[in-house]
Amino acid sequence: MARKKIDTNISYDDRRGCYYVYMDYGQDETGKRSRKYKTFPTLSAARRGLRDYHVERDANRHIVPKSLTLYDWLRYWMNEVIAPNRAKTTLYGYWKIIENHLDPALGDVPLQKLTPLDLQSYYTMLIRDKHLSPNTVRRHHDLLSASLHMAVRQDVIPRCPTERVEPPRVIPPEICYYTPDELKDLYALVEGTWLEVIVKLAGCLGLRREEICGLRWDSVDFTLRKIHICQARTAAGAMIVEKETKTRSSARALYMTDELYRMLKRERAKQRQNRLALGPKWNECGLVAVDRKGNPYSPNAISLAFTRFIRKHNLPSLTLHGLRHTFATVASAQGAPLFDIGRALGHSTPSTTGRIYTHLLDQTHADTLHRVAAALR
Repeated sequence: MARKKIDTNISYDDRRGCYYVYMDYGQDETGKRSRKYKTFPTLSAARRGLRDYHVERDANRHIVPKSLTLYDWLRYWMNEVIAPNRAKTTLYGYWKIIENHLDPALGDVPLQKLTPLDLQSYYTMLIRDKHLSPNTVRRHHDLLSASLHMAVRQDVIPRCPTERVEPPRVIPPEICYYTPDELKDLYALVEGTWLEVIVKLAGCLGLRREEICGLRWDSVDFTLRKIHICQARTAAGAMIVEKETKTRSSARALYMTDELYRMLKRERAKQRQNRLALGPKWNECGLVAVDRKGNPYSPNAISLAFTRFIRKHNLPSLTLHGLRHTFATVASAQGAPLFDIGRALGHSTPSTTGRIYTHLLDQTHADTLHRVAAALR
């Protein structure tokens, strides 16, 4: 004997010894009727499952099964949700993660069948087999979390599987910087070279490399001795992108010291001479950081050139971004408050500065304790 009807939408299979609950999900995206059966070991469990189904249906929380794969959804999310609201560099980074990792590993998984176990195994594979860092894998998790939460909000899946996984813990990067004496040695070595402008803008003002590459002469006010940081020039793969600064707080006006004033005056005079010498071969782009023909430097090129310069002169290992850290550390050592350092760096809040430069807080804490001890003595 096969199944026999017990209640409305409930039948019993005496061969398998289980109860079947029939659930009608309406029409799918193709107009085809979507039906589903669930099995339960007991009649009471089957009735409870049917009640839950009715409650969910009455509350309009039903998710109609769709044939969408994870890659299909990510492509929709990127094109319709992310692309209109993010910078090209952000889009480039997201697509790299999707095309190089997510699609090959999970792209064919039906979106509504994607489980926390799938995601946990994916994170483990990236770390164990692909040798990606936990911080990099965390970016994969953040991308998945944002896209799948949108799928929940658009009634494509009932709940987000990323809420039930353990993503890799973010490991704070080691902050490397120079001491004042090491910075002086570097300044002496780069003086007169094409790297001088780049190194001193990073070390004296704490500028990001994208801000240095995007700095224009019309943003340099020699009369008021101010440098206005309002544009960035960055790389998205092989494509160079000119955009506004990283955040609204990143747009700022910084004071020009005597050293910076003289250096930028010399650089502008040198560029004028090159323009006269080259004539139509000179590329008038209006940027401060350019080569002898007026062509702007790419951010990746100046980072690589700086690293090679450091190695060539046997200086302590440091990246170009490390000069930004050096500026913050030296400023703190000279008594500058964390709030003022953050404003100079273009951070959105003082907490951002404190989170990145925890060693500055350690120094401030030590100074405070010494002052308290001195007062008690």
